[in-house]
Amino acid sequence: MSIHLLRHGDTGQRSYRGQRDDPLSTLGWQQLRDAVEGMTWDRVVSSSLSRCAAFANEFSERRGLPLRIDARLIEYHFGAWQGVPIETIAERDGEALARFWRDPVAYPPPDGETFEAFRGRLSQALDDVAIEASTARVLVVTHGGAIRLLRCLVEGRDFGDMAGIDVPHASLHALAWRASGT
Repeated sequence: MSIHLLRHGDTGQRSYRGQRDDPLSTLGWQQLRDAVEGMTWDRVVSSSLSRCAAFANEFSERRGLPLRIDARLIEYHFGAWQGVPIETIAERDGEALARFWRDPVAYPPPDGETFEAFRGRLSQALDDVAIEASTARVLVVTHGGAIRLLRCLVEGRDFGDMAGIDVPHASLHALAWRASGT
């Protein structure tokens, strides 16, 4: 089985973007094209947000690969913090931000998605990808939060470790996902 997660490239935004549908910047497009240069996959699965889906569509067309868009792969919903610069959140709600970084399960952002929901939809999406990957090499284009959560699950890490997992723009992460029930 071969699954690689690819974080979208730069959008030029500096905040928790979450489920906002930001396009890639010129830099973001170049980062992604450079990241996949010389790499080979058999199929592509992507988040439905344009910062992932636009590149996945271009890449799959150029390589003649099947593409499946999966809305379950979208980023975490940061609730009231979505689109707000982290510095502003730290100024206005620093204690809540620190609690979230320490334990995102117990302390989600105000009006944010629960980690149970986030984990559930990502796990279901990856179960489907793992079925595809049983016979093919799959590139999954998704988001930083999604990659961090999936890595925690596979690596047996606490979700409080998410903030310490480095997931730069356009970074690739091999994932040894085992579908539930296998």
